[in-house]
Amino acid sequence: MVLDRLGSSLKDALKKLAGKTVVDRAAVEDLVKDLQRALIQSDVNVKLVMRLSQAIKARSLDEEPAKGMSVREHVLRIVYQELVGLMGPPTEVALGKQTILMAGLQGSGKTTTTAKLARYFQRKGLRVSVIGADTFRPGAFEQLASLCQRINVPCIGDPNEKDARKIVREGLLKAQTAEVVIIDTQGRHGLEDDLIQEIIDLNELSKASHRWLVIDAALGQQAQEQARRFHEAIGIDGVIITKMDGTAKGGGALSAVAETGAGIVFIGSGETSDDLERFDPDGFISRLLGMGDLKSLVERAEEAISGSAEELDVNAVLRGKFTLRDMYKQLEAVNRMGPLKQIMSMLPLGSVEIPDGVYEVTGTKMVRYRIIMDSMTKKELDDPSTINSSRTHRIAVGSGAQVEEVRELLRYHKTMQKALKGFRGAGGGRFDMQRIMKRFSGKQ
Repeated sequence: MVLDRLGSSLKDALKKLAGKTVVDRAAVEDLVKDLQRALIQSDVNVKLVMRLSQAIKARSLDEEPAKGMSVREHVLRIVYQELVGLMGPPTEVALGKQTILMAGLQGSGKTTTTAKLARYFQRKGLRVSVIGADTFRPGAFEQLASLCQRINVPCIGDPNEKDARKIVREGLLKAQTAEVVIIDTQGRHGLEDDLIQEIIDLNELSKASHRWLVIDAALGQQAQEQARRFHEAIGIDGVIITKMDGTAKGGGALSAVAETGAGIVFIGSGETSDDLERFDPDGFISRLLGMGDLKSLVERAEEAISGSAEELDVNAVLRGKFTLRDMYKQLEAVNRMGPLKQIMSMLPLGSVEIPDGVYEVTGTKMVRYRIIMDSMTKKELDDPSTINSSRTHRIAVGSGAQVEEVRELLRYHKTMQKALKGFRGAGGGRFDMQRIMKRFSGKQ
């Protein structure tokens, strides 16, 4: 994943600075070179990288550190702030009555993102309706209707109608009781004049509250031209970047969009309707640098446990407490929060490396694990070390599992426990990223 590679490179650059006994001009220049290499490898625009480099160098050498802040922390704080600035301005997503017009080229993931967006507002407790106005791509309405049916959101449209303006006009009348109306529009392989004219007409017809552009991260720096053309046509006020989980060009899309002045609203990085993440520049850079994003983590946890008898004991996890009983309670809630790798990236792990095995539990395995744990005693759930060979055999027979499955569960628990213990101790090292984070984001 592009964010993994970019994040690792940025953390490595900062760790080199943390290891230096003196932070002088040479140290700052070495840091800037490492940052340049990391950003350019992630396809961030070269001119933008040079502008960022000059700002970091000038501020690091000219500005005086804040009271109580070391020179090293001062430089790291500047890097953090400049990287946040690179991501463009933060954008607000209102939770009230609104109409959102979706724009983008064919293949950008616009239709899938429309359904994900509907799911986002639905989770926030709003009544949502979707209008399918893509009359160009065969099967577009059927795809959108199928996605909306899965999340129980009304999808309005007519697959036999070729006039998108008529579809939207009639659709708005049918969606009057909805609080959020999302309009999926047609895309092409290029920015044809008739595509631009249609989106202009639909914007005027719908009196859209927001005009959000969907961009495929794989486009890299070509995203800038898309954003510029659509922005000139309808005044784009937000961007959604898709497919961030499978491209090396994500940095290019991020920086190119940021240069247009239209803030990034969401990032899509998965296939399910819940794989749409609110973009927050501070939280995004915090995660890249290993500082975590506890705000997003808490929001996901609250959504995951809403209306559920299962409680996610976040405090227990953050303390490193993770018995089998805890795991039993939390596996399902964690699964609802999203991919485990995304959740762990929100924790301020600093330089702690998470074993790959932590991320290898699928939804199917979670179900199997819970069935196996149902055959354990209270003592075994509270103290897994009491589970010997004979107990393992008894648990396997009682749950209809293989002995190796029980052992696999116990190994997974140990791996997870070790990772959490590593996280608990992460703040005590010489490179205390969480402590620095508290000071970085604070405005002077």
